[in-house]
Amino acid sequence: MRTLKNHVILFDDECPMCYVYTKAFVKTGMLPANGRESYQNMPQNICLLVDHQRAANEIALVNTENGEVTYGIQSLFKIIGNSIPLFKPLFEFKPLVYLMGHVYAFISYNRKVIIPATAKSGTFQPDFKIQYRIAYLLFSWLVTAYILTTYAHLLIDFVPPGGKYREYFICGGQMFFQGIIIFFYKREKLWEYLGNMMTISLAGALLLLPVMAISGYFEINSIFFILYFLLVAGLMFLEHIRRSRILKLSWTMSITWLLYRLIILGLIFII
Repeated sequence: MRTLKNHVILFDDECPMCYVYTKAFVKTGMLPANGRESYQNMPQNICLLVDHQRAANEIALVNTENGEVTYGIQSLFKIIGNSIPLFKPLFEFKPLVYLMGHVYAFISYNRKVIIPATAKSGTFQPDFKIQYRIAYLLFSWLVTAYILTTYAHLLIDFVPPGGKYREYFICGGQMFFQGIIIFFYKREKLWEYLGNMMTISLAGALLLLPVMAISGYFEINSIFFILYFLLVAGLMFLEHIRRSRILKLSWTMSITWLLYRLIILGLIFII
């Protein structure tokens, strides 16, 4: 692969995703060995060229020869297009640039709730964009509910079947229920908490996919499906506790998270 020389990409060292993919650029030769640095430790010769807040929002790529700086999806397109010229015309296609710009922003503005990290004092943090947080909550809700609706068919020996929208109401109901609790308990953490909570739900749903895939090819005792589901639920609860600690929330949110699920389970068997 062709190396993009005389360029430095500035990543967020509090973001595991940013750390991994920028390191991959260096390891694959897309960028030179000295071609990445965290914006928290920005070299002095680059510091004056960069909009620090924008670099916290969108990854910055600095040309150290002429001082040109690109941000966000344009930075990624520039690196990949240089290494794989075949993609260059595609990266100049305006509808694609527009679409991928929003996809990039969707991930970037939600990265702290997708993979949480303890923020370091004195560093720039990404801006909060409510439209991207709401989009993330809706996305994770719909995907989670869809997967759970499909998985529910594997649990009919243990859990009464419900309507095709039952899981959508349950997932949406938990957002509403927990949203009320956090609103009165610690209002300033509302959007951060809901983002983390729905990431847990989405991750739990994705863990069900391998079992759903093999269920179509192998005869499996139905007890396996309920045991696996309970295992995933247990892991989700532990992750909820971990993230609540990162957010400096007490046991209140984890207890109400569990309480909601127990109430819903009881209603499913009663109704």
